[in-house]
Amino acid sequence: MRQIVAKRLLTPQKNPGFWFDVKYNMNLYRGCVFGCIYCDSRSECYHVDDFDTIALKANYLELLDTELKGKRVRGIIGMGAMSDPYNPFEQKTLATRRALEIIHRYGFGVHLTTKSTLVQRDGDIFQAISDHSPVTVGITITTADDDLASKIEPHAPLSSQRFSAVERLAKDGVFTGIMMMPILPYINDTFDNMERIVDRAAESGARYIYPWFSVTMRTGQREFFYEGLDRHFPGLKAKYIKAYGELYECRSPRYRELYAAFEERCKRYGIVYSMEDIIKEAQDRVKWEQARFEI
Repeated sequence: MRQIVAKRLLTPQKNPGFWFDVKYNMNLYRGCVFGCIYCDSRSECYHVDDFDTIALKANYLELLDTELKGKRVRGIIGMGAMSDPYNPFEQKTLATRRALEIIHRYGFGVHLTTKSTLVQRDGDIFQAISDHSPVTVGITITTADDDLASKIEPHAPLSSQRFSAVERLAKDGVFTGIMMMPILPYINDTFDNMERIVDRAAESGARYIYPWFSVTMRTGQREFFYEGLDRHFPGLKAKYIKAYGELYECRSPRYRELYAAFEERCKRYGIVYSMEDIIKEAQDRVKWEQARFEI
């Protein structure tokens, strides 16, 4: 891991109020070591050099304290959009945890996305933040099959381990869910996979699942993805090229049928899945906690 100096941490969200009601995005790290074959952050448009090498923004503590102190309006800070906030180095750096403590001190909320089981370490700080602001912790799980996960997400914890992290956080009282994305055409876009993820999510205590039955393709990322297909799914690259060409969004051919079946299964378990309902439930949990303290 190397260190870099950043000019700022918080980036205003282009459409505040939509994506988990996030007002600001923040990345403490650059790059990722999980090696997911579909990672959009590899795209050339993001200009991340040496993507497989982790870089920590060394001055994050001072920057975050200064930037939050200057915000008149509080809101939710999103983490995990460009790099996983719980990469293996986080176990020693504690950068994400220390940032969460500052977020808590200034009364902001948080939405965090990760594939790492290390996230369960910070259940206590998520609970503390949720006393005053919405918290949504999303653990990305794209397949219920560990063997397939090891091919498309080779250096990330196995799916079964991530389900265990969901269960641990749920038991700690954290509003936890699953980011079921991306779903790759001709690979994990099966009804069996979708059903197994929803079933395991319910067993683990997940409160929400946010799905996307597609994958994006940009220059830089597309080439890396196709290399992964050639290694693990011989012949599938040609099928992608024929079906999608240079399209940015590559939807599963079963998109509509999968989503309809997904909705029905989530309703059966009482799991919310629309962004509007996820945001509302996260906000309602804060109101309930505040009302409980006032009694």
